[in-house]
Amino acid sequence: MGPGDAVDRRVFHVKLPGHDAMARRADELVLPTRVMLPRRVAVGPARQVAKRLLMALLVLAATVLIVWLDRSGYNDNADGEVDLLDAIYYATVTLSTTGYGDITPQSDGARLINVVVVTPLRVMFLIILVGTTLEVLTERTREDFRLKRWRANLRDHTVVVGFGTKGRSAILTLCTTGLSKEQIVVVDPASKVIEAANAEGYTGVLGDATRSDVLLRAELQKARQIIIATQRDDTAVLVALTARQLNRGAKIVAAVREEENAPLLRQSGADAVITSASAAGRLLGLSVLSPSAGTVMEDLIQQGSGLDLVERPVIKAEVGKNVRETDDLVVSVLRGHRLLGYDDPAASPLQLTDRVITIVRASPSSAGAPKNPMPPHQRP
Repeated sequence: MGPGDAVDRRVFHVKLPGHDAMARRADELVLPTRVMLPRRVAVGPARQVAKRLLMALLVLAATVLIVWLDRSGYNDNADGEVDLLDAIYYATVTLSTTGYGDITPQSDGARLINVVVVTPLRVMFLIILVGTTLEVLTERTREDFRLKRWRANLRDHTVVVGFGTKGRSAILTLCTTGLSKEQIVVVDPASKVIEAANAEGYTGVLGDATRSDVLLRAELQKARQIIIATQRDDTAVLVALTARQLNRGAKIVAAVREEENAPLLRQSGADAVITSASAAGRLLGLSVLSPSAGTVMEDLIQQGSGLDLVERPVIKAEVGKNVRETDDLVVSVLRGHRLLGYDDPAASPLQLTDRVITIVRASPSSAGAPKNPMPPHQRP
């Protein structure tokens, strides 16, 4: 069955008896959905308030000092003299634009100072007081602009559903092969997880990935590849079904815990399914039989160090050659939709349209650089 074929719902219900209850819980509990772009600097509200309060006190102190030094130019209607308390009082009512008029500047110098110095300080004081509101409006406008620009420029990106251990490891591997953080969108229902993704420089979408509106916020319909790394197998199946419905051409790779759920995920539209529990068990068994072989296998699946598995196209100089005659160590040949082993007689001679999976030594100087020589839009 192909990725775009219809899925047998009866098989789905047999394999996952808890699907109905989970669907009802998902309908009853609608998580808030929003896109959270990564921020460079995060300042706490208490620090912002303290900073504004300090600035307001500095402006007030400067105004009191100006009035006190020029107190002879002011007149107090009560006793005719201006002392320190009167200077503080005058500065406070003046900066707050209250202005009772009981203390007024009388001399030309005092009036000139009020026009040139005190009035700008009054304006500054008011800006500081209403600065929080202005900052909120400015930040909201800036975020709306960033979000619109992000949606307009996002193309052929990678959507990662789940930012746990599996999701983080998958993203790390993608980044070591040259994928930029701006091309990764993380979807998770936990706000703390999305905040952690933002802190690492990834765009996050807060919400339940089994819902189509959440995946649409992640621009999944324009994505090139989708990684499903949820904690539950039934959730992974629902996400795969929804994702394949929204994007027929994207490559979907999913992880499951139980081997028996892997065929169901393939029926749901996943192109590749990794059984995490079985894979870890096989690596454990291999390490028991041969610790060195286990170390080599772990090195192969860890991109950017030691030995790496790399898929690349066949170059013109290799066309017509045997797989053993190439400069790289070829382990498999991808011909169309067929994956041929290096010892398969059909794998040789190599054809121009073939792709080969080779083992190469990772170069420290090129760690993080793309290892696939093809343009991004032509990569598998």
